[in-house]
Amino acid sequence: MTKPIILASGSSIRRELLENAGVSVSVMPARIDEDAIRRSLEAEDATPRDVADTLAEFKARKISDKNPSALVIGCDQVLEFKGQVMTKAPDVATARAQLKKLRGNQHKLMSAAVLYDDGKPVWRHVGETRLRMRPFSDAYLDDYLDRNWASVQSAVGCYKLEEEGVRLFSRIEGDYFNVLGLPLLELLNHLTVTGTLTA
Repeated sequence: MTKPIILASGSSIRRELLENAGVSVSVMPARIDEDAIRRSLEAEDATPRDVADTLAEFKARKISDKNPSALVIGCDQVLEFKGQVMTKAPDVATARAQLKKLRGNQHKLMSAAVLYDDGKPVWRHVGETRLRMRPFSDAYLDDYLDRNWASVQSAVGCYKLEEEGVRLFSRIEGDYFNVLGLPLLELLNHLTVTGTLTA
């Protein structure tokens, strides 16, 4: 009998991706102080990739400690722009400023997943996607935020490719699933190879 799988994330899109792929998961969001952990890592000159990986591991570990008989998936996504981590915008004004910085430029999204089993990490992966924003107008930016703020305020970068956010971009290089917040293909492959999912 295979172990139950817990997703240590409150992200509805991550759950939907797994369930659409035929993976039955229960959701148990991990409550950690992401800002404090991120600040500590940045003080140690950690790379954005390491920040994403470490945050994903913290989440997986916290839920695995309480559910040792389950496989726990911890996830995190980090936006890197010119070597710096850009966090979720707390308000519309910050979102507007962030999108103006990204406008006409390329940035990277790092989507990390760490799998814990019996309180120990057994697999990890960080997917990377490069995205270039088109030089949209200030008027479009204001209208975009007016229409979409309720949805994108929880998204790093203040956009969702599965929604109107796709119109902000001129080019995307990499895996679409990484942009949605989960290195899905790599995770499914691992679960299949290890027998958790039937081949």
